[in-house]
Amino acid sequence: MKIGQPSELPASVSTTVSGAAQKAAQSSNAAANANTNATQSTRSAGVAVTVSTAARALEKPERSEASDVDLAKVESVRASIQDGTFSVNAEAIADKLLSNAQEMLNRTTR
Repeated sequence: MKIGQPSELPASVSTTVSGAAQKAAQSSNAAANANTNATQSTRSAGVAVTVSTAARALEKPERSEASDVDLAKVESVRASIQDGTFSVNAEAIADKLLSNAQEMLNRTTR
């Protein structure tokens, strides 16, 4: 089997094939030009964006929320990790994961 145009095909078929190849090349060039134009227009476009008050509240945590973290416990865990004495209780983690999953399933069924 030869690669390329067989000699038995009529001239109209080979012209159609080359015309299709030209159309494909033109469409790929058009797509590249469209991407370039879109990139340039997004750079120059001044689109106004508004952020809701709920989103702003999430951005800046309040000082009272920081008190939820037990800094002494964090420091003790950090020290035990550095000493190499920290141990992970896999059973407790598994139990907590299962209870959280059960809680989420209960919320969705209600």
